[in-house]
Amino acid sequence: MNRLRDRPFERDFEFRTSRSSGKGGQNVNKTETKVELIFCVEKSQLLSAEEKEIISYKLSSRINEAGELLLNSSESRSQLANKEDVIKKFYALVEKALTKEKKRIPTKVPAAIKQDILNKKKQNSEKKSGRSMRTRDFL
Repeated sequence: MNRLRDRPFERDFEFRTSRSSGKGGQNVNKTETKVELIFCVEKSQLLSAEEKEIISYKLSSRINEAGELLLNSSESRSQLANKEDVIKKFYALVEKALTKEKKRIPTKVPAAIKQDILNKKKQNSEKKSGRSMRTRDFL
């Protein structure tokens, strides 16, 4: 599979800006620094049908009814920095979604560990059985 960063996704991005809360003092009241990235998964010509299906399934909580992947950033005071940050988030999220998870191969518990567990259980049992009223000697 070729790298996602080599594909020109930027032409499919749509950006929306708004005023953000957080650091910036009075500047946040007058400038639109929050950046929202909108990417329509179904309309993208850069993704295969299989990739679209995987992204739609794995990122369903971030995709709205119109089939748009929504990401936003308001970490910085600068709109440009937030735009770069949201693009990085997009690539990281999509790469993670498209990475196939390795199947776990179950392994056997070694015999020595099983024996150790049994010995600890036996010690614990003996310790607790010594606490019962029947085994105590009364004077």
